[in-house]
Amino acid sequence: MENTMKAQFKTIYELTGANTPSALTFEADGASYIRNFRPRERLILLGCGHIAQPVCRYAADLGFTVAVADDRPDFANAIRFPEADTVICDDFSNAIDKLGIREDDYVAVITRGHRYDADCLRRILSGGVFPRYLGMIGSRRRVISLMKMLEEEGFSAADLERIHAPIGVPINAMTVKEIGLSIAAELVACRREGQKRRGKETVLLSDDIDPVLLNTLANDETPRVLLIVYETSGSTPVKSGAMMTVDKNLRIAGTIGGGCSEDAVMRDAYRLIGTGTERCVTIDMSNDVTDEDGMVCGGKMKVLIKDI
Repeated sequence: MENTMKAQFKTIYELTGANTPSALTFEADGASYIRNFRPRERLILLGCGHIAQPVCRYAADLGFTVAVADDRPDFANAIRFPEADTVICDDFSNAIDKLGIREDDYVAVITRGHRYDADCLRRILSGGVFPRYLGMIGSRRRVISLMKMLEEEGFSAADLERIHAPIGVPINAMTVKEIGLSIAAELVACRREGQKRRGKETVLLSDDIDPVLLNTLANDETPRVLLIVYETSGSTPVKSGAMMTVDKNLRIAGTIGGGCSEDAVMRDAYRLIGTGTERCVTIDMSNDVTDEDGMVCGGKMKVLIKDI
């Protein structure tokens, strides 16, 4: 009979590939836990100028699917945006219609001029669906002027107030990459708004998708163990739900924090490979900074090590 956890990972791998929610269920220390896998959110970049390039790279690395649009062929192309899942070269209004804004979308309006920003916002605000995140680039003076104009045109003041403008977290960014980083940070802030940070819940905190790790767990038949953090306290390098796997050849995928936190359980993990057993261990990182191998963080993690 196939390992039930292995079977779960096969299903999770298929579902995440179809961008469908999925979850891993398991037991540790006599309690049941759920590790969710969040579908990838879509980020739409309206404008393919220089700032859009780092935003696309950062967002893709953060797990977003990215669609970019611009009306200039020299800018809207796959060579400039290799990380984008969708590239549209068309009038902005047409591009917005083609993409179809959804409530769970993230949209950044970063066009080359005031006129195009206004066109994008008009089309989005009149579409009947307000995305989860809507940001617009521009100076404060330019933003105030544009918002006033749109309100005079009859657009809801409440909707206009929901727009993140000027776009990005205020980090005193000056370069193109720094501005891109500030926008990516605001996307993360929106994604995590209201999320619990406690590490002792039965629904684990981490819900990201690591395609390499999932592919390994679902399809690689090499004997291995799974390590999954199911409880944390204090300052830890990862939250509950962090996962990694190690096989009999000491090949690793994923992470439970790196460095000392992984070294502390690697011997136990290797010994469990092929045994069909499991073990729960506690990694204590609260030792004093004067200790020879004092860890950077100061909390504790409970980790399930399971042969799969």
